[in-house]
Amino acid sequence: MHNRKRLNIELGRVSVEQYRQLPESGIAVVLDNVRSAHNVGSAFRSSDSFKVDRVCLCGICAVPPSAEIHKSALGAEDSVSWEHWNSTSEAVAGLRAEGYTIISVEQTEHSVPLQDFRPVPGVRYALVFGNEVSGVSQEVVDASDFSVEIPQFGTKHSLNVSVSVGIVLWHFCPLVHR
Repeated sequence: MHNRKRLNIELGRVSVEQYRQLPESGIAVVLDNVRSAHNVGSAFRSSDSFKVDRVCLCGICAVPPSAEIHKSALGAEDSVSWEHWNSTSEAVAGLRAEGYTIISVEQTEHSVPLQDFRPVPGVRYALVFGNEVSGVSQEVVDASDFSVEIPQFGTKHSLNVSVSVGIVLWHFCPLVHR
């Protein structure tokens, strides 16, 4: 069986202008003091792929324009709206005031396994991803409506934050494209 790779021009990609005209997904990605510009860029790239409405860069996160972000994002920092907040707590409070349900992606005492969580159509979700070493801050976990956890079975029980963003956004993808 022949299985030819499709060319880029066959993929039906939209322009940045067309992307911004697409319907909102109701999903915001919040990065809680993610220190690596490459991880920030990867989060932008996944956010573009899954049509996230915006990325909130909090605290020490690198912000565009940045050559390091661009290297991982491949231009997604231009298509996905973004904003910088001095603190993640301020971002969470602002998103809550806009009607978002705040979900920390973190291993907590009462976190819901990701596969057991069913996103509800019409609900706006702000997904908070944490720092590479310390995760989502306790203050932000406390301010969240709940936490979801990606089940893991190896010795580390830790994923790179950019990998976590991709996994969680994939889980939310059917909600966005119903």
